[in-house]
Amino acid sequence: MSPTVALLRVDRYEAQLLDERLAALLAPWGGMAAFVKPGQKVLLKPNLLTGNRPGKECVTRPDLVAAIARLVRQVGGEPFLGDSPAFGSAKGVAIASGYGPMLEELDIPLVEFRGVRQSTDSPTFQHLRLSREALGADVVINIPKLKSHVQLTLSAGVKNLFGCVPGKMKAWWHLEAGKDRDRFGEMLVETARAISPALTILDAIVAHEGNGPSNGEPRSLKLLAAADDVFALDQACATLLGLNELAVPTLAAAARLQLQHPTLHYPFLDAGDCRILDWRQPDRLVPIDFGAPRILRSTLKHLYIRLIKEPFQAYARSSS
Repeated sequence: MSPTVALLRVDRYEAQLLDERLAALLAPWGGMAAFVKPGQKVLLKPNLLTGNRPGKECVTRPDLVAAIARLVRQVGGEPFLGDSPAFGSAKGVAIASGYGPMLEELDIPLVEFRGVRQSTDSPTFQHLRLSREALGADVVINIPKLKSHVQLTLSAGVKNLFGCVPGKMKAWWHLEAGKDRDRFGEMLVETARAISPALTILDAIVAHEGNGPSNGEPRSLKLLAAADDVFALDQACATLLGLNELAVPTLAAAARLQLQHPTLHYPFLDAGDCRILDWRQPDRLVPIDFGAPRILRSTLKHLYIRLIKEPFQAYARSSS
């Protein structure tokens, strides 16, 4: 049976409209109740890449996360928010990205991810260090932003789950596996399989094109997408953007591991029928691997943000 990918037009991040369109988007599965049962702890995993690009649309909009949290609460679930940004803390990036009022209004806990060693069925990656909080959640709802990516061409459902790799372990993977695009793509796919999100809801109302994941520009696509199979959702994204799947390491790895699907079921819009003909890809692809000097600079930057910049900003907010 072909996996279902729901695509709907949504032209703005307005609360009532998002509530209505999300309910319609999930109707093919029977609504949020098909994924969340009363009393379950539900991790909402947005893309909290950075708080340093306001207006560039390189993080998942808090308005969408709030609408998903409301749906989770309506069916009796208990939502919490978590991520592991490349630089700084989840709280620091969330506040800088406008999540503060939403978290306070809806009283949603925000957690910092801690790592735990997780066994896998992969012969290549027999163990991965992943978020204890993500693995311990009853349900994971993956909420990526649709973006171009200068290393991987596409950042969508699978790539967003790399945020479940805690702390500077992400930089280590760039050092350890980044010299081999196929190996790095397979690591991302195995991470997605280990986290196993029950549902992925893609924010493409305003996407991020060009030199993503953070140095590109906003692009209004006026689309929301949902799938219970994260690999099917990424396939649909490649079709939507006219990308060669074999040029995207995560999609190529999924194909090698027989996680791709010959056909997808589209109950609403078909990705092929609403293809974006002028999607701006990166000007050029850059190497995935991080050398030791870059790892050192990255670690020092991370520590500076966590130990100096974010505490100073928090103090300034509390004093104003």
